[in-house]
Amino acid sequence: MSVEQARFNMVEQQIRTWEVLDQDVLDLLYVVRREEFVPAEYRAFAFSDLEIPLYDGADEGERMMQPKVEARILQELAVKKNEHVLEVGTGSGYLAALLAARAHHVYSVEINPKLKAFGEENLRRGGVENATVQLGDAAQGWRTFAPYDVIVLTGSTPILPQTLISQLRVGGRLFAVVGDPPVMEARLITSVDEGSCYTTDLFETCLAPLKNALQPARFEF
Repeated sequence: MSVEQARFNMVEQQIRTWEVLDQDVLDLLYVVRREEFVPAEYRAFAFSDLEIPLYDGADEGERMMQPKVEARILQELAVKKNEHVLEVGTGSGYLAALLAARAHHVYSVEINPKLKAFGEENLRRGGVENATVQLGDAAQGWRTFAPYDVIVLTGSTPILPQTLISQLRVGGRLFAVVGDPPVMEARLITSVDEGSCYTTDLFETCLAPLKNALQPARFEF
């Protein structure tokens, strides 16, 4: 099977059938070449419905999300050309590249130096000039470029920190997978006013947590 046939199958059989019907999003998946962001040893799985490890020995949280989840995130956030995006967790840089194709600028923060270098190099090779990758821990927000029009968490969080929500502009949107395994909720949080927002539950999923994700108080016996 050719690469282009595999890409077509991914879009038509995995992504379109998962309620991703925005034609601009579907078209973008042909432009931003996913296989160029996958580690060489896993490139044969670039279009598979899998979470792909970002290097040999990567832990559970160091994987590319399934293509259908990445596409659904892009659709639900509806990023506009004048908007600034914060991505928490760069990983391969693929989602940052998709976001950058629609945004004014993407600020991506990665806690793992190895992945920061990997994602940054992939974005450079892909010719993405409106994405900045920084090393750090943004699990509870990243003040450097705040406020943001869009915030995306690429790992789950048991509870959503208020500090992240407070870094949204009015009208801004935040995507996060919230909860504990085995079932978590993908949510879209929209800021409607200073200190006021509403939440839309999108779909159930399970995603490895961000490093240093905010934990709820738990009883100890």
